[in-house]
Parts: sequence; structure tokens; C-alpha cells
Amino acid sequence: MLYFIQQDAVTQAAQDAAEVSEEKTLSIFDLLLSGGIAGQIIIFVLFVLLFAAVYIYFERLFAIKSASRVDKNFMHQIKDSVLNGNIESAKIRCAQSDNPVARLTEKGISRIGSPLEDINTAIENAGRLEVYKLEKNVSILATIAGAAPMIGFLGTVIGMVIAFHELATSSGQAQMGLLAEGIYTAMTTTVAGLIVGIIAYIGYNHLVVKTDKVVHQMEATAVDFLDLLNEPA
Repeated sequence: MLYFIQQDAVTQAAQDAAEVSEEKTLSIFDLLLSGGIAGQIIIFVLFVLLFAAVYIYFERLFAIKSASRVDKNFMHQIKDSVLNGNIESAKIRCAQSDNPVARLTEKGISRIGSPLEDINTAIENAGRLEVYKLEKNVSILATIAGAAPMIGFLGTVIGMVIAFHELATSSGQAQMGLLAEGIYTAMTTTVAGLIVGIIAYIGYNHLVVKTDKVVHQMEATAVDFLDLLNEPA
């Protein structure tokens, strides 16, 4: 009999522990919604910024990857065509390659016969336009990376104001639920803002590195083309 009583006590204790564990469990969704109206508005704004950051990152990443694809034999074919005097063939080859390197080369080919300095200037101007296209909307990622944590900290300040206002107006008998709501607003918005800021910051720096590689590729191609024009006939 004593054995069965002990077993029942152990079973009841396990059930009570499970119930306590379930009560303490808080889903992420509940956590985001537990900060009151102010917290929910800030979380919504941060969610929009996160969506914008992810969209810009992948859109630019695919665009930069597409711009970096250059046929290894491209410059050899251009060199053969130019040295053989077949300028139209070189232009057609450039038009078939839809990338910044080909467009810079085509700009230089179209200026053949002009002074070398003019050709160099034309290539540099075309290069600036190509870099601008590559960096389109990337600065928005940098803005989100800086603004998201600040918006999160704004939620922190609002949450603490709510909590202290409740203390000030309750004559020392504030309801714990209202205090917890203000504290939740402060904590959840801070965490969300930092997460969005970190994601945007990493994405921005990754795109900058990818863009720099394409720019280096364009510069190397421009140098090769100008060297080609300087070769003795």
C-alpha cells in the first residue's frame, strides 16, 4: 500500500512539474505580441524593414552575380577582332555579352580612332554608370542597419515610460501585468531591432565585397583594352 501511495505522489509531482513547465513556456509569437500597442507597432515597422532588407539583399546579390559572369575567352576574342581590323565583329561580341565588362569594352571600341586619352575618359565615365547600377538600393541596407536598432531602442524608451508611468499613477500599488507589459515592450523591441540591424549590416557588407570584385574586374578589363590599343601595329 505504501508503495502505491509513493507512486501516486511521484506521478502527481511529475504532472504538476509538467503543468508548471507548460505555463512558463512562451512562444515567439506571444512574446512579440506581449508588448502592448506601442510594442506591436514598433515590431510591425521592424518587420517591414526586415522584409525590405532581405528583398534588397537577394535582388542585388543575383544582379551582381549576373554582372560578374564573364567568358574567359572574351578578351581574347576582342583582341583578335581588333587586331584584324574587324571592329564590327568586336562590337557584336560585346553586345552578345550582357555584363558591365562587355559594355565598357564596347564603349572603348566605339571610340577607336580617337586619342587614347579620350578613349580612357569614355571608359571611365561608362564605368561610373555601371558602378552606380551595381550599387542601386544597396545604401538602403546601410540605412536599415543603422535605423533598426534605433527604432528598437525607441521601443525600449516607450516601454520604460509606460512602466514608470504606471508606478507613478498607482500610488505604489501598480498592477504587475501593466508593469510587465511595459517591460516586454522595452525588451522585445530592443531584441527585434538588433536582429534586423545585424541582418541588414551583414547583408550590406557582403554586397559591398561582391561589388568591389566586379569593379576590380572592370578595371582590369579596361587596362587590358587600353594595353591592346597601345600595342604596335
